[in-house]
Amino acid sequence: MTVDMLSDEVEATRLAFREGMARLAAAVNIVTTDGPGGLAGFTASAVCSVTDRPPTLIVCLNRSSSVAGMFEKNRVLCVNTLNASHEAMSKLFGGSTPQDDRFAVGDWVLGATGSPRLTDAIVSFDCEVENAVASGTHHVLFCRVIGIAHGPADEEALVYFRRRYHHLK
Repeated sequence: MTVDMLSDEVEATRLAFREGMARLAAAVNIVTTDGPGGLAGFTASAVCSVTDRPPTLIVCLNRSSSVAGMFEKNRVLCVNTLNASHEAMSKLFGGSTPQDDRFAVGDWVLGATGSPRLTDAIVSFDCEVENAVASGTHHVLFCRVIGIAHGPADEEALVYFRRRYHHLK
């Protein structure tokens, strides 16, 4: 076996990794929670399926974020996958806007866990956090899906690629 070195191959530094991840298209989600820790939500692209037996997702959450303690205390969340019309909402939940002001936009209902669910999301996964693993700057949350709400089938998805939003049909 030989090693094939690409002409643009670089050492896996922090900046090279960040540039590489910018080239990995990802769905844009708003992850929400409510409970004893309080109402909170943030924009995330680091969401991935783990298994369908039992239905499980992972969500990555920066441990130093202002909402990390709320999610840790509540141990429930809802992953709301955004459609193309939600771009401004994604920016709102990704910024420094106070939590209550974030939820003033959009039509929200409570899922079975008590976490807010966006009624016009492409899909929403209502989850209980079963485990959290610290890795670098983040917590990797293993989330058991207990409820799913499917949105309209003909909506365009909001994706993030090369540090910009795109719409995907």
